[in-house]
Amino acid sequence: MEIKVGDKVRFLDAVGGGVVTSFKGKDTVLVMEEDGFETPVLKRQCVVIEETTSLNMPVRPKEVTPVVASVQVKPAKPVFPKQPESREGAFLNLYLAFLPAEGHAFIDGCFECYLINDSNYQLMFNYASCSGKTWISRAHGEIEPNSKLFLEEFGKDVISDLEKVCVQCLAYKPESYYTFKNAVSVEIRMDSIKFYKIHCFRENDFFDEDALIVPAIKRDIPEKNLLVSPEEMKAAIFEKKPERPHLSQPLSKKPTLLEIDLHINELLDSTAGMDHTAMLQHQLDVFRKTMDENLARKGTKIVFIHGKGDGVLRSALLNELRLKYKNCKSQDASFREYGYGATLVTIY
Repeated sequence: MEIKVGDKVRFLDAVGGGVVTSFKGKDTVLVMEEDGFETPVLKRQCVVIEETTSLNMPVRPKEVTPVVASVQVKPAKPVFPKQPESREGAFLNLYLAFLPAEGHAFIDGCFECYLINDSNYQLMFNYASCSGKTWISRAHGEIEPNSKLFLEEFGKDVISDLEKVCVQCLAYKPESYYTFKNAVSVEIRMDSIKFYKIHCFRENDFFDEDALIVPAIKRDIPEKNLLVSPEEMKAAIFEKKPERPHLSQPLSKKPTLLEIDLHINELLDSTAGMDHTAMLQHQLDVFRKTMDENLARKGTKIVFIHGKGDGVLRSALLNELRLKYKNCKSQDASFREYGYGATLVTIY
């Protein structure tokens, strides 16, 4: 019997069989077995056990193109490098910093303004200046923990606009537990004269260059304004002072506390032509003059701020106290207020 496509056959010399799907040459047929695979077999090795019909025609499996589900990929959030936290960073410490703009000399009067976040908190901030009775926002956004952020560049013609500025901030830690901090808004009166004095731009912990650092918040406490506007000064001068009541007993006076900053750039506008010996001598002259003027004021306390440095000025002060002012007591001043660079002298 002639074998046709669609005939059901079994094998003579092997176990199995299936349906003929096609011919391969004159003497070979392809037989699809029950497992779905096509096996080439010689015609003479096949016996037809059922002739082809429309019902037993094998259907070749169609190639199926795998369907890949479309996945919408959300854009990744920007990942900022996690800054190491510090113990002091548990408090809010926020500063404004001003330094000569890159590529400009100090005399050009072109400055850059930065916001310094010296804390472990991320801050939402607004930096504004006052114009008459209204305010204008100069910069706003977010600043990472323990980092500094450029705010603006300005020339001398803008300095007058910065005599009164405001810094507002809200502190938080994204995706982390933290100690709650109240939102802060602090107004700062800027002394515009400092922009014209090079010695007001000093070495600092935040820039390689000397900078004018203006604190806004220190250890969670907004800085108080120490500068008085001309309007406030005028009002204070013409304000009628209340009469003092007559006291039968004199009030006891509290010990006076004086602070004397012996840093040479606080004592002199310029040190041109002076060597280290001359500068040290000038600092000691100021120390001696202060001591001599207050020796008669028993109980007076004087803090001499000399800085850490190499310890030469501190040693010279202690030597003067030991030799010339034996009735005065000296000790290190409070490190919380002055760091480790001040000496407290009490006059007896």
